[in-house]
Amino acid sequence: MATLIDISNVTKSYGAQELLKEASVSLADDQKVGFIGRNGAGKSTLLRILLEEESVDSGQIARHPNLRVGYLRQHDPFQEGESALDFLMRDSGQPEWKCGAVAGQFELKGRFLNGPVKELSGGWQTRVKLAALLLHEPNFLMLDEPTNFLDLRTQLLLEDFLKDYRGAVLVVSHDRSFLKAVCSQTLELKRGKLTLYNGDVDQYLENQDILRERDERTNATVLAKRRQLETFIAKNKAGANTASQARSKQKQLDRLTLTEIESAESTVHIVIPQTEKRQGVALACEQLAIGYPDLKVADDITLEIEHGSRAAIVGDNGQGKTTFLRTISGSLPPKDGELRWGYHCNVACYAQHVYTSLPDKMTIREYLEHESAPGTTAQQILNVAGSFLFKEQALDKNIKVLSGGERARLCLAGILLGNYSILILDEPGNHLDVETVEALGDALVGFQGTVIFTSHDRHFMGKVATDVIEVANGSVKSYEGDYDAYLYRVKKEVADGHREANQQSVAKQEQQSKQDAPREKGYGGKIKEARKELSAIERKIAQLDEKKNSINEKFLKATSPGQAQELHEEMQPLVDEIGELEVRWMELYEFLEQ
Repeated sequence: MATLIDISNVTKSYGAQELLKEASVSLADDQKVGFIGRNGAGKSTLLRILLEEESVDSGQIARHPNLRVGYLRQHDPFQEGESALDFLMRDSGQPEWKCGAVAGQFELKGRFLNGPVKELSGGWQTRVKLAALLLHEPNFLMLDEPTNFLDLRTQLLLEDFLKDYRGAVLVVSHDRSFLKAVCSQTLELKRGKLTLYNGDVDQYLENQDILRERDERTNATVLAKRRQLETFIAKNKAGANTASQARSKQKQLDRLTLTEIESAESTVHIVIPQTEKRQGVALACEQLAIGYPDLKVADDITLEIEHGSRAAIVGDNGQGKTTFLRTISGSLPPKDGELRWGYHCNVACYAQHVYTSLPDKMTIREYLEHESAPGTTAQQILNVAGSFLFKEQALDKNIKVLSGGERARLCLAGILLGNYSILILDEPGNHLDVETVEALGDALVGFQGTVIFTSHDRHFMGKVATDVIEVANGSVKSYEGDYDAYLYRVKKEVADGHREANQQSVAKQEQQSKQDAPREKGYGGKIKEARKELSAIERKIAQLDEKKNSINEKFLKATSPGQAQELHEEMQPLVDEIGELEVRWMELYEFLEQ
């Protein structure tokens, strides 16, 4: 196990805001780490520092000489008109056969591989970016909210890829199911400090609760002892015979200290104003068709959603989940058929087209006061604002200066303060941290009204949903089963797809072997020589790797910059020689493949 990155006493500030305060942690080549912390804590800043896009104010970051960082791009790297295969070849410099083989791991084939990449949905484009990452052969992957806007199938493929990936992984995500599936360790950023815990995110959160309860019990004992000592001192400090005892007790009192409890920062609690509990049909669709002026997305939609239910809208990206939500919320007119809300339904909608058009001239405080239900107190507004990371001193900011993520959180806070019987939520967790998503889920479960929502977060979906509506292949239908049953079905389909791909690969290899047999005779001794040289190179690389690892261990224990520099200079020729051997190995490998 080699340390790829060592962060030592790093401090980073923006003005008066100190994001990292003498933070230290080491990340090894075999670790898969979930990186969590409250929004604004500095997680993305640390990623930029590790990518060398930002510098630190003080401290050191030591990088292994063989470190190869792969970062999942959020921007669009594609050129007009190029296919996914064209992009992979251009981006990686690898031959077509290798790009195609890696793309196949993400089910990129047919029109998805050879058609215009810019016409693919966001989920399929993410698959292309992941294939590009793999082709660069990194040994340290950094992923910042990789599941945002990914459909379930793409998430499962990404999970499988990361589980099998032979290298280090650092993932920032608010998606507990994804973190639990991929990461066996959890890195916490809190109050400028980095702490690495063994165990997945569920174990981490459980451990935090245990520690908090222990500290609260300890503090209760300390406070009781303090009151006892203070009473004794007050009664006895003036007495001639008891003054010395009182002084002794005062020393005991001075030594008593309370444990600082982190709950003030980490606990989030959201309360949604209750609405009248109703029965019957909240929404009825009959022969409904949805879409855009020149495109029909789905038709013949006939379904009912009951009052008090929490209906999860599921389906692959590009199938029409958002189109359905926009249609029932009234921002898109139906193309045909009928859509009816129950009597006196008060509907609120959270979606991108809503939170990007908030009133710029209002302050945060004015907006929340305007959106709040009658009778909402100033303290309730402050509590909800705080849950969505708007501190009291920030409430007088104008909305026009807020970022997209801040606008999204503000819109959601306003909805939860209102008096609505129906909540339509399109990806409500995308701009929230793990604990706020958990608190939002708890609040929705306790809400007596109706919730119609979609989310990429499986933990959130499983927790909140009472009903499932599937959007697929031009139809929208109630799913016969709960969310866990739907998840099981999709996992099985993805696994079956992997098996089919593997069987095809084996069959192809067997066919290739048959074709190669007569050709190998024609090549005479050339193939034998190539195989012999290939084996020799593999042995040589293994020997050089052993030397390199030995030097690396000394490098990690080096106590002076001079010693570290000497070891680095000793290692560099080995790295260069290994690189040259790997190039020759690839040439021989390609020759034998042909």
